[in-house]
Amino acid sequence: MANQILTLANGETISYLLEHRPRRTVGLKITADGLVVHAPKRIFAFQLNQILQEKSGWILNKLQARAANQVAAIEWVDGEHLLYLSQDIQLTIVKNSSNKALVLDANTLIMATPTPDNHALVHRKVVHWYQKQAMADFGRRLTILAAKLGVPTPPLTLSNAKSRWGSCNSRGEVRLNWRLLQAPPNIINYVICHELAHLKQMNHSAKFWAVVESLFPDYKQAEKALKALSPQLHRM
Repeated sequence: MANQILTLANGETISYLLEHRPRRTVGLKITADGLVVHAPKRIFAFQLNQILQEKSGWILNKLQARAANQVAAIEWVDGEHLLYLSQDIQLTIVKNSSNKALVLDANTLIMATPTPDNHALVHRKVVHWYQKQAMADFGRRLTILAAKLGVPTPPLTLSNAKSRWGSCNSRGEVRLNWRLLQAPPNIINYVICHELAHLKQMNHSAKFWAVVESLFPDYKQAEKALKALSPQLHRM
């Protein structure tokens, strides 16, 4: 992706990420990073600019809504509050002569390290802990829900995507965003059911949604809840 600047008629500027893809139309998406534009490989710059100018009202409204929903960034310090399976947990950093594996004790995530003021290290170790827990938690859920669907448990990997919570490719491999471990269990189950349904229907047709509904009847409500929760999950 390439960083670009859109200059509006009133002089206001909007930064965006541009990615050229083998497609016929221009796609616009608001992510945690802002505006992302997917454009055909063969499109002139003036054509793309004209389309973005025409869509500028929509873009500004969406960016304003995104800004209103933004939450404070995590400060990787002792006492910071985090989410784990929708529960509030507190990060406790203890000075120790050596690094220790993080331990969740009740609602406290304990980290022992010789350098408690090294925020980058704290960040890295906490994210690693979340990823490790996510792999185990998602794996258990995937096995149970795949059995419910009547398919073998697919291979699982973790994703660090900023705009997608899960995916399933043509080889039947499922990728899930580790940040989902912060969400309520029913939301995690919904995302897994969504991706498992692609093993039956590699599309988003009515048949696909029928498979999703057979696994997770309240999928529409869960989808709305996930969308509303996304800014909070992307703090980490």
